[in-house]
Amino acid sequence: MKATVYKSTGSWYVVQNEEGVFLNARILGKFKIDGLTSTNPIAVGDVVTIEEENELEGSVTITEIDDRKNYITRTSPANKHKHHIIASNIGQSLLFATLKDPKTSQGFIDRFLITSEAYQIPSIIVFNKSDLYKEKELEKFAAIKSIYETIGYKVMGMSIEKNIGVEEVKILLQDKTTLLSGHSGVGKSSFINTIFPALQLKTQDVSGWSGKGLHTTTFAEMFNLPFGGRVIDTPGIRELGLVDIPKQELSHYFPEIRELINDCQFNNCMHINEPGCAVKAAVQQGSIHIDRYISYCNILDKIEEKSY
Repeated sequence: MKATVYKSTGSWYVVQNEEGVFLNARILGKFKIDGLTSTNPIAVGDVVTIEEENELEGSVTITEIDDRKNYITRTSPANKHKHHIIASNIGQSLLFATLKDPKTSQGFIDRFLITSEAYQIPSIIVFNKSDLYKEKELEKFAAIKSIYETIGYKVMGMSIEKNIGVEEVKILLQDKTTLLSGHSGVGKSSFINTIFPALQLKTQDVSGWSGKGLHTTTFAEMFNLPFGGRVIDTPGIRELGLVDIPKQELSHYFPEIRELINDCQFNNCMHINEPGCAVKAAVQQGSIHIDRYISYCNILDKIEEKSY
């Protein structure tokens, strides 16, 4: 029988079978998929084959994993050379960001978008806590919205506290499987609680001394939306390390740079010091925003090249 993985705790899983029944599941032996060196062989969103193990306990064994349509990974918190698959078979990703309490950096937003682009997952950026914005934050939000909407991303403002823009965000989730992500403290759990009041997921304030959110969600978990579709809640991410993106490929995941790649003088142009670079010309003309170009340079600088 087929089932979909809704929760992974590392050793046990919660799956929903084709009849809509939730069951506890485990794996026997090791799974190796597509040569991936992953810290978790099975992820939330995976479609799996199950066999009944204990009818009284309602537990099953996972025997096979179907091919994934896509998946999204981060570097493993325990080992930076290994993948940790956050979730699979995703229709879109929604990044919760904030301009204060805690502040989400543009670099973090860009790394998230690169990861989504690399796995061909459409992305939406939602800035929560808009009720806290004063004139300075409103100007910043307008500037960021302009940068990202110009290159094709949807950017929205929302205040869960004041119930502003919440319904508009819910509409975007209908009938899709959406990955929710962002730093701890940006409002992911509060948003899920507005959709599923009975869940009462734990929420925590931002840690005062560091200005960063505290981790509340330990494992990724998927929920069926009452109005159709599913959301995947993920652990709050402090840093998002890019996995297996070579320096030569990075520009492909910036849509505005990707458009100009074939116009550069050299086909292996890295858009840094080369002559005849269409990307640098676009930055000087203002058609590629300087902040995005700086972000590209910073990320390029931090990618460690593997020696094969």
